[in-house]
Amino acid sequence: MIQRTLVLIKPDGVMRGLVGEVIKRFEDKGLKIIGLKMVCIDKEFAAKHYTKDIAKRRGENVRKNLLDYITEGPVVAMVIEGVDAVNVVRIVTGDTEPSKAMPGTIRGDFTHHSFHYADGKEMSIKNIIHASANAEEAEKEILLWFSIEELYSYKKADEIFHYGK
Repeated sequence: MIQRTLVLIKPDGVMRGLVGEVIKRFEDKGLKIIGLKMVCIDKEFAAKHYTKDIAKRRGENVRKNLLDYITEGPVVAMVIEGVDAVNVVRIVTGDTEPSKAMPGTIRGDFTHHSFHYADGKEMSIKNIIHASANAEEAEKEILLWFSIEELYSYKKADEIFHYGK
């Protein structure tokens, strides 16, 4: 099934110059970027992304740290489309806790912090990237970050050309 999902390259990923590498990982996997922009968000917008549900699950302090983190600098937001895109993107991204992320994933190759370390420093874990957890979350997040006019439909070369035939 063709799905759409939201990916955010968080401020630490932007500041470290990893935007091109992150995009390359998804394109190399065969996924299609149908929306892309760089934005700086304020705490009010961040609170719409990191809702109070996070506080219920992980505590208000974790939510506060996430709000501080996502507003530290520019964020690159993108909508990615493809077969089973939500799951594929999460596999490419790697475990939310970088110290547990497998080599070959974005977090596994570019980060190493643990929840324990971040908690001890009273900060959000620096894990470079956000990926929607499931199809329902993806739908809500895409509508928060993008207007319909900012999403583009097009065919990739492999959808148009049949190489070798």
